[in-house]
Amino acid sequence: MSAAGIALMLGGAGILLSAGPAQAAQISFKTECIPPSISGLPPVQGTTTVLVTAPATAKVGDTVEVVWKTVKPASKNPDMLDLDANTVKPTGTMKVGGAQGGTVAMEGPRQNPPIPKNTDMVLPEMKGTLKLTKAGDVTLTPDAYTINVSKPMSTNTTCTPKEQVPVGATIKVTDGGGSGSGGGSGSGGTDGGGSDSGGSDSGGSGGDGGSGGSGGQTDFPGKEVKVAFACTSPGPDAINSKVTISARKNGGAYDLTVKTAKGVMNSPAPLPANALTPSMDIKIGGADSGTVKVTGASNPTALKMNDPVSLTDMKGTYRPGATGKATLSPGALTISVVLAPGADPIKIPCTVKGTVEASLTLDTAKQSGGASGNGDNGGSEDGGNGNGSGNGSGGGDGLAQTGAESDGALRALGLVAGTAILLGGAVFTFTPWRRLARGNR
Repeated sequence: MSAAGIALMLGGAGILLSAGPAQAAQISFKTECIPPSISGLPPVQGTTTVLVTAPATAKVGDTVEVVWKTVKPASKNPDMLDLDANTVKPTGTMKVGGAQGGTVAMEGPRQNPPIPKNTDMVLPEMKGTLKLTKAGDVTLTPDAYTINVSKPMSTNTTCTPKEQVPVGATIKVTDGGGSGSGGGSGSGGTDGGGSDSGGSDSGGSGGDGGSGGSGGQTDFPGKEVKVAFACTSPGPDAINSKVTISARKNGGAYDLTVKTAKGVMNSPAPLPANALTPSMDIKIGGADSGTVKVTGASNPTALKMNDPVSLTDMKGTYRPGATGKATLSPGALTISVVLAPGADPIKIPCTVKGTVEASLTLDTAKQSGGASGNGDNGGSEDGGNGNGSGNGSGGGDGLAQTGAESDGALRALGLVAGTAILLGGAVFTFTPWRRLARGNR
């Protein structure tokens, strides 16, 4: 499939879209890049050069591919360490203007040659898709982008334009009889800090700030927001992560996908399969109120020492309880750990510190049995280890007993020791897995 999108096939949807010959335009703009705080480096002022590729012509109703090639990023690899091959992953935002507004979430693979220190960063192409809903000239303009480096720990460098960015490409859209609402549409998803998973399940963007729309739009990717969590022992004191909430309309309800920052590190201890399961309470605000429980799958395979560790995407269903603009924001995070089949899970509750910006805004219509005022709306309660082998009870105070019959009621609060698990820039501390697992047999 070429970047031009001359004949773009969306295999999953079975739709073949034709568009005019590809166009490519190279633009440059002044940029400020903020290195990760752990580096201690000051902001970098530079110039970003981007080549934008998109079809020259298309019709209303077409979904076209947009390509962002970073010819020259604004910042170099600092004079600190060499970067290994396939450790760099870019994500970014393309603004949609002219006849149609909105944004396209852009994402590239984790793919790069080795990058020596103090040399130019080499970034792979980012791609996204845009559904055309209005006839006229639709403009594409690069905006902010993020460079994630996965090793030796997951870090983000965020680059933001510091001047008005020139239009990178213009698509002349004719009325082909398609229908749709005025919001832009895009896919590719945000990565929240460097996931290899290929982006959000959502395929469309409803406009700046992750705002959803009505009409024919079904996919609403949210924007990435920063969240500070305070956790209870045996978790870390704090987790600073980025969270993205995306939605897919399903009748009158919305299927949610929540992504956290996914740090990649070498696991310092063996971790059994199906041991780690995340869940989160999504806060509903605006016209609606309540929470939605979203839950992720547990780790599918056992992790050996030095294997990478991540949290999975979390999913749940939001059924609106009011009509109007509803906001969805990250809430409390819970990490469930099961160290042996049949053992009760250890619950690590993490509450949100301070205020959190909404990741997604949806234009909702009230549904029977909807959220308004409810404490839990959709999503399954995380009671076990995700594969049916755990005990369904997690304990009322969020710090479950281990269930070790020979040792009595060992409290999770007393199990703090040496194993470290990294999520973004945060460290979880547990008793070494093998020793604790022996106590649960």
